[in-house]
Amino acid sequence: MRKFKRIAGVLILFFILISTMLYFIQEKLIFLPTKLHQEYTYQFSESFEEFFLTANDGAQLNGIHFKKERSKGVILYFHGNAGDLSRWGEIATYFVKKDYDVIIMDYRTYGKSIGKLSEENLFSDAELFYHYALERYAEEEITIYGRSLGCAIATQLASNNRADKLVLETPFYNLYDVAKERFSFLPLKILLNYKFESNVYIQNVVCPITIFHGTDDDVVPYDSGASLYEVANEPKEFITIVGGGHNDLINFKTYTAAIDAVLK
Repeated sequence: MRKFKRIAGVLILFFILISTMLYFIQEKLIFLPTKLHQEYTYQFSESFEEFFLTANDGAQLNGIHFKKERSKGVILYFHGNAGDLSRWGEIATYFVKKDYDVIIMDYRTYGKSIGKLSEENLFSDAELFYHYALERYAEEEITIYGRSLGCAIATQLASNNRADKLVLETPFYNLYDVAKERFSFLPLKILLNYKFESNVYIQNVVCPITIFHGTDDDVVPYDSGASLYEVANEPKEFITIVGGGHNDLINFKTYTAAIDAVLK
């Protein structure tokens, strides 16, 4: 009995230790930014303008605005959880080559952007960039596009506005849904400071919704994206990329053909 109590005590201590560690390092697990010097010069294959927006709390947010001479509209692009605009800007030129303007921001602590991270701040920053777009485009010309973590930000933004369409690439149902795949033994609903409840936001989206997800995604499970689709309003479309992973959907004809149809 004494040995059993000792083992049980060790397990409880281990459980508390792991829970405490997760609580304090969760931001480092969710966000994987790389930083750029303020003097860094972007170089992209398409014409662009760099700009900064100032948030209500004084945070400086860096953005890139790609412009075509005659664009079909603008894509407001919210990128994934790793890297910075030097990488994501080049990824976004895929849409510029299709004659769309693209506005893409770096989140707080990413690239040249500075400010305190929080879920509330990320959402208000997205709204700031949406208003930047509204000053230059009609709302029916705006497509909101999210990728991975950016899908939660894009969905919340779309739920409060009337953009032309919402496109989500490899989205998750909510952050808890993803975290439980790795930490199912922990009380995640208590520990997580970030919720990213896309399943709630998407029910208030009234524009057409398109979701892309690969069957072999090892970061965000395919079922998580499928579950998000189930609670979305019509009109909606779910595009399955057979064999697609988390970062390679652009290599599949299913994606390239479907995105052309969606943007038209």
